[in-house]
Amino acid sequence: MTHLHDLLAAVSRGTDPGPFALVRRADADQLELFTGATRTVDRLADIPLPEGVSGPRTLALVPYRQITERGFACVDDGTPLECLLVTGHERVDLAEALAALPDRPVRTTDAAFDIGDDEYAATVGRVLADEIGHGEGANFVIHRTLTATVQDPPLAAALAALRRLLVNERGAYWTFVVHTGTRTLVGASPERHVSVDDGLVMMNPISGTFRHTGTTPDHDALLRFLADPKEVEELYMVLDEELKMMATVAEHGGQVVGPYLKEMSHLAHTEYLLAGRGTRDVREVLRETMFAPTVTGSPMENACRVIARHERTGRRYYAGVLALLGHDDAGRQTLDAPILIRTAEISPTGALRVPVGATLVRHSTAAGEVAETHAKAAAVLAALGLGPQAATAGREPTARLADDPRVRAALAARNAPLARFWLDQRAPGAAERRELVGRRVLIVDGEDTFTGMLAHQLRALGLTVTLRPWHTPGTIRAYDLVLVGPGPGDPGSATDPKMAALRALLTDLLAHGQPTLAVCLGHQLLAGLLGLPAHRRDAPYQGLQRQIRIFGAPRRVGFYATFTARADADRLDTAYGPVELARDEDDGAVHALRGRGFAGMQFHPESVLSPDGLTVLADLLGWLLPPAGTPVGSGLTGTTTADGA
Repeated sequence: MTHLHDLLAAVSRGTDPGPFALVRRADADQLELFTGATRTVDRLADIPLPEGVSGPRTLALVPYRQITERGFACVDDGTPLECLLVTGHERVDLAEALAALPDRPVRTTDAAFDIGDDEYAATVGRVLADEIGHGEGANFVIHRTLTATVQDPPLAAALAALRRLLVNERGAYWTFVVHTGTRTLVGASPERHVSVDDGLVMMNPISGTFRHTGTTPDHDALLRFLADPKEVEELYMVLDEELKMMATVAEHGGQVVGPYLKEMSHLAHTEYLLAGRGTRDVREVLRETMFAPTVTGSPMENACRVIARHERTGRRYYAGVLALLGHDDAGRQTLDAPILIRTAEISPTGALRVPVGATLVRHSTAAGEVAETHAKAAAVLAALGLGPQAATAGREPTARLADDPRVRAALAARNAPLARFWLDQRAPGAAERRELVGRRVLIVDGEDTFTGMLAHQLRALGLTVTLRPWHTPGTIRAYDLVLVGPGPGDPGSATDPKMAALRALLTDLLAHGQPTLAVCLGHQLLAGLLGLPAHRRDAPYQGLQRQIRIFGAPRRVGFYATFTARADADRLDTAYGPVELARDEDDGAVHALRGRGFAGMQFHPESVLSPDGLTVLADLLGWLLPPAGTPVGSGLTGTTTADGA
């Protein structure tokens, strides 16, 4: 059964019409109806994508538990990876669909959050103190779920809710109903996770939530929101995290476009678009981008551990994706995958779940994050009859918020402090340093995929890069340089196997005089071996940009750290020779160090928060890998000019 009217007639008779999906993508003036059989598969690689036929072929419902494919922690609730094998695809005019869909309220009872406000606030407090405060990461997303019971037939209720979302919501990336026979999902997701079309990979980090009501929101309040450091830093951090993913799935890395204001009926969000060229199978793209930092946190692997520690139930489909896979007319694979947020799941017995989450950063407050979960649920709850429908429902605002010149200026100003390396297009080879071309570098990853962005910058400078996890054995002598990278955790831990392994690696590199560069966690461990143990900061430097002096030159760079080494002098005598330190004038924090054959940076030169990062990275590489015939460590003379020349 493929025709919308036939499908709706079956539902009104109380008959299951079989699996289907009804989708409005972005602001299209039509809906797409997909029908076919369903199949459950174990892995993303098993999602069917038959060759030879253009158009959409499979719609996959990817649950959060698939994160285990990457070896990451989760509360495994066994939610299946279900695939709708598309055999029918038709387009329905939006006005025709609205006329046909049931126009009636949805009746529900017993609505309540599974975790009360006070308990959720206590969890927020623990994450801020015990996780961000102890160096486990920059931000984390903790969810809670509103549950209720639908009094109407579940599928009829979902279709009625879809109509209300189509009429009352705006700015959604996908508005949809998906019915597999075993479950029904209905929602209006604001966020594209990843798409692939004509070889162009795109991602869409969204963060920051401005709550408003009415057709004439308070523009002054919006301007205060756009200037709020918490909201600004939150978007920068998820931008960095998705750039890490783009550096993996797009061979030439990602370019940043934006920021923009995404306006919805109850909320406005700030967002960027990322784009890059890639050739991977789209199922690999899905796997390597599980899941968006806007619904997990960063760094990703440890964010999953933190979520598993603090969330007592599985996430089911929340934070997963819908993924529409197919081929274009030229036979190239296509992918369109929104994040499963602002989505309700309804069981065949009428049990309703609406999960929502808040992003916790160092500026977060428990009360603010509780309020944010309520606001994010508002649009879906209203459509499902669980909250008041806005008095202005269905009416367009008198003007878009983003049309205000002050708003446009505030958005544009957000790019002023960011690294042009990620914002500008460059000709191939434009950033190469002749003395570095062809030199081989091994990056040892300490469980933070910032290393993917580092690899992209190093390749742009002309080096040949190999990336290896910290626990993977292999030779290191074949490389001109070893970079010991960033990662979460306490560098002073005597029991963490990662810290022990990285200390042993650095000890070996120092003993053999092999050129070594250490970043963030690697820098902290290197400083410890030189007699400068790390100390926990009173306030974490997570997603913080600062102007500092690096060996005489002013540099603006981004930090993601809770720990730092400290020193009371600019020079240090060590068993490996004299070491020069770039220190904070106020507290002695060691921002960078260099000795003969080694160097370290506490900040992240690869971050979008580091406009001078590439210059600093190139300078230190010049120190460590001078031209042939020049002694190691003579690439700099103790100071540099302000432009790094």
